[in-house]
Amino acid sequence: MPSPLSARLRRALPRMTRRRVVTATVLIALLGGAVTWAVWPERRDFTATDSMISVRSGPTGDEPVTLDTRYYVPDGASADAPVPAVLLAHGFGGTKDTVRADAEDLAEIGYAVLTFTARGFGRSGGEIHLDSPDHEVRDAQRLLDWLAARPEIRTDAPGDPRVGVLGGSYGGALALLLAAQDPRVDAIVPMITWNDLSRSFLPESTGREPVDGVFKKGWAGLFFGSGTGGGLGAAGLPGGPATGPGSGDTAGLPDGVPTAGGGLSPGAPLGDPSCGRFARDVCAAYLEIATTGRGTPEAVELLRRSSPATVLDRIKAPTLLVQGAADTLFPLAEADLNARGIAANGTPVRVAWFTGGHDGGSGPQSDRDRLKFLTAQWLGHYVKGEGEPPSDTFTWSRIAGFDAMDRGLVATGYSVADYPGVGGAATRELAVAGPPQAVANPPAGNPAAISSLPFAGGLSSVLGGVAGDLPGQHARFESAPLDEPLDVVGSPTVSIRAASPTGEAVLFVKLYDVDPKGSATLPSGLVAPVRLTGLPADIGQARPVTVTLPAIVHRVEAGHHLRVVLATADQAYASPVEPAVYTVGLGGGSTGPVTLPTVTGEPIATPELVWRWVLAGLLAAIVVGLVVVVAVVRHRHRRHDTSVAAEYADTPLVVRDLRKEYADFVAVAKVGFEVRRGQVVGLLGPNGAGKTTTLRVLMGLTQPTAGEIYVFGHRLVPGSPVLSRIGALVEGPGFLPHLSGRDNLRSYWRATGRPWAEARFEEALEIAGLGTSVDRRVRTYSHGMRQRLAIAQAMLGLPELLVLDEPTDGLDPPQIAEMRRVLRRYATDGRAVLVSSHLLAEVEQTCTHAIVVNKGAIVAAGPVDEIVGDSPTVQFDVTDASAARAVLDGLEGVRTVAGDGNGGLVVDIDGTARSEVVAELVRAGVGVDRVVPRRRLEDAFLALVGENSRGSGDR
Repeated sequence: MPSPLSARLRRALPRMTRRRVVTATVLIALLGGAVTWAVWPERRDFTATDSMISVRSGPTGDEPVTLDTRYYVPDGASADAPVPAVLLAHGFGGTKDTVRADAEDLAEIGYAVLTFTARGFGRSGGEIHLDSPDHEVRDAQRLLDWLAARPEIRTDAPGDPRVGVLGGSYGGALALLLAAQDPRVDAIVPMITWNDLSRSFLPESTGREPVDGVFKKGWAGLFFGSGTGGGLGAAGLPGGPATGPGSGDTAGLPDGVPTAGGGLSPGAPLGDPSCGRFARDVCAAYLEIATTGRGTPEAVELLRRSSPATVLDRIKAPTLLVQGAADTLFPLAEADLNARGIAANGTPVRVAWFTGGHDGGSGPQSDRDRLKFLTAQWLGHYVKGEGEPPSDTFTWSRIAGFDAMDRGLVATGYSVADYPGVGGAATRELAVAGPPQAVANPPAGNPAAISSLPFAGGLSSVLGGVAGDLPGQHARFESAPLDEPLDVVGSPTVSIRAASPTGEAVLFVKLYDVDPKGSATLPSGLVAPVRLTGLPADIGQARPVTVTLPAIVHRVEAGHHLRVVLATADQAYASPVEPAVYTVGLGGGSTGPVTLPTVTGEPIATPELVWRWVLAGLLAAIVVGLVVVVAVVRHRHRRHDTSVAAEYADTPLVVRDLRKEYADFVAVAKVGFEVRRGQVVGLLGPNGAGKTTTLRVLMGLTQPTAGEIYVFGHRLVPGSPVLSRIGALVEGPGFLPHLSGRDNLRSYWRATGRPWAEARFEEALEIAGLGTSVDRRVRTYSHGMRQRLAIAQAMLGLPELLVLDEPTDGLDPPQIAEMRRVLRRYATDGRAVLVSSHLLAEVEQTCTHAIVVNKGAIVAAGPVDEIVGDSPTVQFDVTDASAARAVLDGLEGVRTVAGDGNGGLVVDIDGTARSEVVAELVRAGVGVDRVVPRRRLEDAFLALVGENSRGSGDR
């Protein structure tokens, strides 16, 4: 039964017509649009023009290259009204089309935007040099020259355009390198990019140089393949202008599937067929590393020439660094190193982490809007020259759950004034334990664990460990469960030891979050590769080594524990070819701490959430208004409900001249009856007769058109306190499926606000007869069990009046028989029961009184025996049917005697008193167990309403 409060709210709310729904939708849309426009700059129209621009670059500056470009100009931009510019670069494997949507967004807010396809990709000429300062960076400088010559571009000096440079991944590194090489750049927004390309592809987590790093073969192979054939993708900067991983590489792919974007262009130099469009030195370095699995000084030097790490001290352009937490290619530490190197020179720097990345795409909408706002704010001040200087606060986010509207992920953003770096603002140590263990390195590193793969950094958590660490190839060390949640923001560290018969070992250190059921999650699939040399053969002689794991943003819930895993092979990395068995353990022996960085920040109201807060405020105002209306209505009703009709004070229910009309029919024409203490009253009628409508009015679920209802003398109105003396089951049960039956009953009673002592909980459970099933979740209940639970709910508190609509619905015959006994027992000690049912036989055997309704009016009412009336045919249940037949055949006035098929006799006594027939049988020594008139309630019912009767109401 719905609570009285919900019933009152339902009546107080306006009826939801189609017109009202449309109006409300339009208002919400307008409000959302107004807030969006309020936080995003004014948008303008623009034009876009494609052209091939020839530039000269190379080590000597005279190498010709043709670049495929597209130029976006806002309407109204001219020599008299110049606008600032943005040079927008794509990611590896992309083209100018990759960033089209982002360029359009920037043009719409007033920037002239130049996009281009980098050399070696698409229709552009030249070879791929991996953002070489002599090639790709000089190409970009020549494009700045081109912008400076445009009359509609604002300039700071002749040949010096007012320009910001944006890009993701490959394009992000270009932005950093270009700012270091060309002082004309006014601001940059590099996203999910690298600090040291050699360390990115040859990482080592104990601090060793990249030449000793572990080759990241998965990502390297994907990059090399995209430069020799098809591209890695053509996705843009998700969420609008430069707000996330923008690129054609693996960043920002809307559906995680790479699409064509690279490849050879017509007339491009073929060179070595195995190298495709890569420059020979880049190709040779890759082939050597991929073949041996080890870096060389020459290869490391080549990659470092394309790394911002070597030129950070020359970057003067204010820098907004955006990095993704779901990124096994360029993890968060890359942005941390860039930020520290740039800020060391006094250059304004801001760092923003988000939940996406090369493995996580653009992140939830809340993340995209946050980063979009930060980017627009950064460019607005440092390129347009508008607004106050942006804050240098550090912002990050973590996944908070699912959106109730579209089931997409929702990220919550946080900020803190001082950038803490990957070391965190504070740390917490959590002990892990486990003995040293032997682990095998398989030949050629195969088979290998699957922790991270390009485009799928969280694969291990998705697979739930099915394709994770392999038996015999990893060691586990566990912590105790956490007493409270812990937010990890930064790079955890752990101390390990290892012994190897070869003196060397390559290990992959992982930190899992394990829930109470044992399901393990590897945050973003991040792994710390380690190459250890000079190892002893005995673990007892091994020295501890501190491993710095990749930075993460992850909440470990209370009750979860941490697991440190040391594995010997990983699908994403190159492992030693020779098989070996290592012994690995914790740095402190059988126990050791994991140091976890933490940051406590303030939640961020992102632009996406602004309009939600406004709507929430409006909804709150509406709710407050409804509460006020309900309170006023309730107070008004209570003012008229202080008197008691003395003649009905001891009567559970009195209905007088009840009428209920709808727009096109009359459901209840005129109904009046009483239910007295000790009675079980059945409300009968054909479908549509008005039974359920009568009960709905009685329970306050709908208002009557006319008439009055009294409960123990109190006139019944919505919200009347006397409703607490009624228990009801009307319109079927409604329970929370994930809770047990017992918990559902407890929750219902708590919602009434009445003291627990008044619930009579155990008595109601005994009456319902659910047994131990009451502690099972309701989702496992059959329909009949739900019905019995609903009856138990109606009986909580043992109300003086029980109102039940079809209480035996869904019950089997034994349960129906038990329900008869339950209702009869209940109508004792001054209580009463009103039952609506279409099972006439049940009403006949259960109820003391009956009310027959037809076409909205009562056609008969009174004790069941009176409604059934006398019958000339009687059924006798006797101890000896043969002897009884002989006695009855000799009696005068008995016409026929026949068996009933169950050992009894059906006798037509033709007016002879039943008592005389019984006396004759007893004198003859025949025992009489039962005498039942053969006319049933069904016969009387059909006589009253007719076999083809149809009502006007609902039931």
